[in-house]
Amino acid sequence: MQIPQIRIESQVGKIGLNINKPIQSIEQPQADLSIEQPPAEMTINRQPGRLTIDQTLARENLDLKSIFKRNEENAQLGYQTLMEYISKTVQEGDELMKIENGGQPLIDQAVRAMDRESVFNTGNTPSQDSVKIEYAPAKVEIEWNRNKPNIQVQINKPIHEYTPGNVEVFMQQYPSLNIDFTI
Repeated sequence: MQIPQIRIESQVGKIGLNINKPIQSIEQPQADLSIEQPPAEMTINRQPGRLTIDQTLARENLDLKSIFKRNEENAQLGYQTLMEYISKTVQEGDELMKIENGGQPLIDQAVRAMDRESVFNTGNTPSQDSVKIEYAPAKVEIEWNRNKPNIQVQINKPIHEYTPGNVEVFMQQYPSLNIDFTI
């Protein structure tokens, strides 16, 4: 006896996938940088040194006097000589007025007049201190003005490109079911 049989054949369904991966690119451009350095400014204020040499006294010691100095000295010498003459005349007059007191006033006066020394001046050598020297040193003032640098930065945004991926689903193999009945 034959037993009836059921024969079942099944085929599994298969799904196929086509995958396109996403593409992403990120690029960061460099920043634009601008630096400018203005030059420093320098000013110099200079006051020159001053040298003063006064040799008037040395020239006067050598009898090389200016006309104004010579006039002043002559006026002073004339005044002094006049005063000495007046003083001497008064003194001699007083001596003569008191002749009755005794003594020899006329002879004494004559001897004094003969004893006067003549002065002859050939000039002097200037002394060490006769030349006056004054010196004021130079003054230098330096001023700096440093200028700050000008820095400008332009930041660039990143370049971002993105292509999304996709997935295509398809049936690679369809499922099937066959049922057979056999006796």
